[in-house]
Amino acid sequence: MVTISWGDFEKVDMRVGVVTDAREFPEARRPAYRLWIDFGPLGVKRASAQITAHYRPEALIGRHVVAVVNFPSKQIGPFVSEVLVLGAYDEVGQVILLHPDTAVAPGSKIG
Repeated sequence: MVTISWGDFEKVDMRVGVVTDAREFPEARRPAYRLWIDFGPLGVKRASAQITAHYRPEALIGRHVVAVVNFPSKQIGPFVSEVLVLGAYDEVGQVILLHPDTAVAPGSKIG
């Protein structure tokens, strides 16, 4: 584990968003979905997420997620991923999405 300063942590902008669209991503090297996530005042951002083991695209619509919104965009095949959706790894290394347990507005800051 690497220790970081409080100042380093403050540079990471994590926000709550609501998934507005989720589609298969057959061009990805590892199984993934293309997500469109509404972050309220920040607008709708796109993400590629390797979450196919536990989620179906249609079940993701309307789901609140937590994402880092201030990484540079990353080209993944024909798709540009603008945010990093956060999750915890289960016992076999598959991602379980993080989400608030009470509804909050899209774009709410994590701190």
